[in-house]
Amino acid sequence: KRGRIPKPMFIQISIGTVMLVVNIIIATISAIVLEELMLRTHPWLLRPPHRPKLILLLVGVTLWLLAVITAGVWIWALVYYWLGAFATLEQSVHFSLVAYSTLGLGDIVPEQRWRLLAGMESANGLLNFGLLIAVLVEGLRQVRLGQIEQRRKHHG
Repeated sequence: KRGRIPKPMFIQISIGTVMLVVNIIIATISAIVLEELMLRTHPWLLRPPHRPKLILLLVGVTLWLLAVITAGVWIWALVYYWLGAFATLEQSVHFSLVAYSTLGLGDIVPEQRWRLLAGMESANGLLNFGLLIAVLVEGLRQVRLGQIEQRRKHHG
């Protein structure tokens, strides 16, 4: 019966699509909130001393991004566990972290009926890492350009 998507495959693709959308929404909302926080603190970030503020900003934004990534890993892990793809929550979290980060160790794998989700989670992780790194770099770039401009104004 070529041309028909088997029901188990359709279920995996459906669940994976919902998971991708949920994680992308979370990452997008996080990026918007982070942008708002950066806009509110921008005047403070532009005042000297610059270097300590850059370090604080980098550490803060990195922790923020790690929290978003961790949330994504946990959301996928909870779905794997709920589906019964793994016997324990620890196995679900371990596999999810390996898949989301695209590391792909292969030391544990889901039951065959759930293995398409692994690829979808890896695509999700790749997309979210890209989006979040872009947010990090652009935020730091904007702050640094503003600091340089402020220095030029004052040292003219």
